[in-house]
Amino acid sequence: MKRLKMYERNDKMLALIRDNYNVLQSLGAFGISLGFGDKTVAEVCEEQNVDTFTFLAVVNLTINEYYSQDSIAKYDIPTLLKYLRASHNYYIDFQLPFLRRELSEALDEGNNLGKLILKIFDEYARFITHHMKFEEQTLFPYVEGLLKGEKNEKYDIETFSKHHGQTNEKLKELKSIIIKYLPSDPMRNNMLTATLYDIYNLEEWLRLHANVEEKIFEPAIKMLEKNQNNESVSIKISNMLSSSDSSDALSDREKDVVVGVVQGLTNKEIAEKLFIAPNTVITHRRNIARKLQIHTTAGLTIYAIVNKLVDLSNVDL
Repeated sequence: MKRLKMYERNDKMLALIRDNYNVLQSLGAFGISLGFGDKTVAEVCEEQNVDTFTFLAVVNLTINEYYSQDSIAKYDIPTLLKYLRASHNYYIDFQLPFLRRELSEALDEGNNLGKLILKIFDEYARFITHHMKFEEQTLFPYVEGLLKGEKNEKYDIETFSKHHGQTNEKLKELKSIIIKYLPSDPMRNNMLTATLYDIYNLEEWLRLHANVEEKIFEPAIKMLEKNQNNESVSIKISNMLSSSDSSDALSDREKDVVVGVVQGLTNKEIAEKLFIAPNTVITHRRNIARKLQIHTTAGLTIYAIVNKLVDLSNVDL
């Protein structure tokens, strides 16, 4: 029986399992082995290289459905990735084949309704396997890239839509048909009832798994993306500031062109102002981009302000 309690780092790991035996699945997903005696949660986690705070966050969410948005910055993302990957493996490699065998033994495959139930289960298994494999092959490598400081312009965490709602609908359909299916053989009936019980447990497991992704993993990745974007902007500005002497690399004419661009003039207008040909302006702009590695008007504006080519008060932001 579940004991609704907020678990903390100094609680005994054994007590946590006694209160909530379904935590055993979480232990396996985190890679925590049994045989820890009377050690506390913190002691077990530290010995087995698991981030204690992240472990407790997942446990308290799955047991009590408690989570705090103020704790997002404290989550250890590599620990979450390890947990989610192991959860997927458990679900795909063990739970789905186990339930398939149970159903097959409980149903009369010579009966059309029995065939239909197995067909629906197989469709569900393919659907959920595809969803989890997509995360493993696309989402998780994307997150690992973020942790290395790599930026992928094609994706962000919002790109990866969740399909748990569709998954639940497929399970509801499966349960409904099984409940209405009444085999005449009492033994098959008992076996089917036991299988139905396991499907309900599987549905609850999937709901809790989706909660961990939605309320812990996704917010943590959004914060990682935000921090990386802020850091990227800071680095660009810092590079401009540190390269203030690089204005000397531009000729006087190129500096004049930069000022014209910042002022919002077209190539033709810059050419008329400087008494040169428009094609010459285009050539100067190419050379400026090559020398400064700045390819946007906004970037040139910051460059011009930093290097005192224009006054901030004269810039239309």
